[in-house]
Amino acid sequence: MIESDRELSAMVQELWDNDINRLKPGKDYRISLQGKAGDSMAVNDNNDGAGYPLFTFVNENIFKKETFLAFISLLDNYESDTGEPEIVTPEEVAENHKFLDSIIQTPTMKIAHKYLVEKHLSPENETQFKEQLYRIWFELYARRGSSRPDSSGFEHVFVGETRGGRTVIGFHNWIQLYLQEKLGHIDYKGYSVNANSPKPDENKHILALQFSWKNGIKPKGSIFIGVSPEFEFALYTLCFLTSPNERVKVQFSFYDVEIVCHHYNQKHIGTTYPVLLRYQNP
Repeated sequence: MIESDRELSAMVQELWDNDINRLKPGKDYRISLQGKAGDSMAVNDNNDGAGYPLFTFVNENIFKKETFLAFISLLDNYESDTGEPEIVTPEEVAENHKFLDSIIQTPTMKIAHKYLVEKHLSPENETQFKEQLYRIWFELYARRGSSRPDSSGFEHVFVGETRGGRTVIGFHNWIQLYLQEKLGHIDYKGYSVNANSPKPDENKHILALQFSWKNGIKPKGSIFIGVSPEFEFALYTLCFLTSPNERVKVQFSFYDVEIVCHHYNQKHIGTTYPVLLRYQNP
């Protein structure tokens, strides 16, 4: 591993160890992997590797915790179709700020902030740090093929978007996946593996999968499962600000992971998600 990755890995391990709101697999939630997804891009094909939902149980009391509550309130604020301009109401701006207020009080975000200040990548002042986070995650920009601001890092990564109504882009968050599946908008089609990737494990926290959402298909998505919103926010913000590379390898807990993080104009997150490379022996 190259030196910077080792340093970042140590930071990610610290974030992981301090993610006090993370759910425990088998206890706070259960998933059912079922079969491997097919290669098809069709929404209603018969090549479905999973006849049942991905989530068999989630302890929803956890969603009453402050950061989860604030996060979930943001999920219905977006127009999923790219090309449709986002109208941000004052209430939604207030909800964005409330979410940032709640996460910067958590151990994981405090650790990330301290590190970023030491590296001269973020302001020490909490209000200015929040402004930086707002710009990275919530400021709108025009995605490919659109002339008007129709997207943001937060919407793409955590909520999901559709392109041309047929393709799901982004959508890398397990809470949104669970809530949308519960509403009947998600059809889980099985887990994704290639020749080099490890077989997924229902008790691990990273999963590659295929699903359809509304009328669109996500041929291959990759998500953390059971982690808190603040862990993902802290991790992705760290990767975005510390690494000019769009892919960075980190090792933490049981995982060797590549974090993909595409910048948009160097100011905003275009997309970001984990790719499981292998499990480490504990």
